[in-house]
Amino acid sequence: MISGTLDRVTYGERRIAVLAIIVSTLACLFFAFATTDGGADTASAAIENTGSVADALPPPTTASVDFAATTPTTPDAATGDVEGTEDSAVGACTIGQQSVRPGATGDSVICIQNALIAAGLYSGAATGQFDDSTAAAVRRLQTSKDMFVDGLVGRETALSLGIWPDESSSVIHTPAPPVGAVDPLGYKMSTVSSSGADAPALPENSGSGRRIVYSRLGQRVWAVDKTGAVVRSWLVAGSKYGNEEPGVHQVYSKSERSTAWNGKAWLSLMVRYQKTAIGAIGFHGIPIHVADDTPYMTEAELGQRLSGGCQRQANADARFMWDFATIGTTVVVL
Repeated sequence: MISGTLDRVTYGERRIAVLAIIVSTLACLFFAFATTDGGADTASAAIENTGSVADALPPPTTASVDFAATTPTTPDAATGDVEGTEDSAVGACTIGQQSVRPGATGDSVICIQNALIAAGLYSGAATGQFDDSTAAAVRRLQTSKDMFVDGLVGRETALSLGIWPDESSSVIHTPAPPVGAVDPLGYKMSTVSSSGADAPALPENSGSGRRIVYSRLGQRVWAVDKTGAVVRSWLVAGSKYGNEEPGVHQVYSKSERSTAWNGKAWLSLMVRYQKTAIGAIGFHGIPIHVADDTPYMTEAELGQRLSGGCQRQANADARFMWDFATIGTTVVVL
């Protein structure tokens, strides 16, 4: 079962400059002096770790910072997915966890070590022990690829080694509801949403009571009422970096309006649930270019990992989330 205590990640050596860290993680930073707040932090600065948000709306009176709206300076950061090199162990194996760290043991570690050996980054044996020399090899890879250097093997590092499992098979798509359909609470449905008996089953060990459940593996969210019934479920576009922290969180702040730091993206309907060392993570709508009011992505692209930290939603789902996820609402991240 998931407990209310979260395992905090302590990052390893930070050998790259702050700018490189920010660019490589595509972290979205907001100074949340938003024009409309959902009940918390209206006067204090907050930093967001998102892929940006929203509806085409009149400009707010204050600006926010969103690095995901920038044009990345490296090919790896531009794509988010670092393809395996000719020297990597593409197809040889895949890791069985979303994050493997020093001290771990087992087949996933053997897979990592063999991939590092094939890439010419590790000269030891594949022992299945994630020791200091293995972590050092991982950091060398991350440094060479301009990634966040922490010695952990998550999605981006595993992708660069060709050992990340296929993600699409874990994403459950549901038929688009009829035009004009609404959920049991009367909210308009998006093309990637479902409700009631039409919604996919809740994941095991996803808590109890009224809550939001977010599956990183399935890129799907469930809104559950106090009786345990699924009110609504929908696909999202979550983080490329897996920096959403598994465990039990609570909604602590909401901002209805914001702009990107460079003025290029409108942001709206932000629902924050996780604070990190460099910012906060939450749910929001689809990013909109300020220049021409076009979206950064389509609803059809939801179900993929595209953001720098937050969960992008179809705008109809973002509106539902804004009203359903009041301050203090439980958010279970799996």
